[in-house]
Amino acid sequence: MTLAQLLLFLPAAAIVAASPGANNLLAFANGSRQGFLPAVMALLGRCIAFALLIAMVIVGLGALLEASELAFQVIKWAGVLYLAYLGVKLMIGRDDLHNGSVSRASSGGVYALARWEFVVAMTNPKAVLLITAFVPQFIVLGAGSSFTVQLIVLGAIYIAVEFVAAMGWALAGSIIRSLQPSAKRLLLLNRMTGAIMLGAAGMLATARRT
Repeated sequence: MTLAQLLLFLPAAAIVAASPGANNLLAFANGSRQGFLPAVMALLGRCIAFALLIAMVIVGLGALLEASELAFQVIKWAGVLYLAYLGVKLMIGRDDLHNGSVSRASSGGVYALARWEFVVAMTNPKAVLLITAFVPQFIVLGAGSSFTVQLIVLGAIYIAVEFVAAMGWALAGSIIRSLQPSAKRLLLLNRMTGAIMLGAAGMLATARRT
């Protein structure tokens, strides 16, 4: 790894990580429903998913998704259905997670949020293609480290950048939550976050391999 690689990679990674997408919209929704700290704790699920994706890309999953339209579509529509399920659940149900403060948030509640983060990341084929097509652009062959080592290092850096960017989305959601204290407005916020998840499902449904 060289300094020049990092100086090129970090700003590009920050732009990609901060852009709106299914995972960042989920972090926003979690922050608006349960607050900043639980939403940030839930990001561990996304980090674990990205680490697994890097491992799977190393063993060839990325190449499979690039080569197989069927594999891409299967993973994509699994993600679309899951996001749609979350959106509908929020819009028609009464989830009491948003009614409690951070101190009242149960470990089970945070675990559920982390599980959502994990599943959304794992069923988003664009995340796999990001590791496959975006990160390798910054790998320099013959720079003293193998392709795999550089992919692991850059992937780990990207996960850290992704975590920081997602914290910003969670913070934005928690700020909106703090400005709407009444039960009626919190219920409306729950419906709005459900609509956000449905919107994320729609965004993923339009995703293409290119």
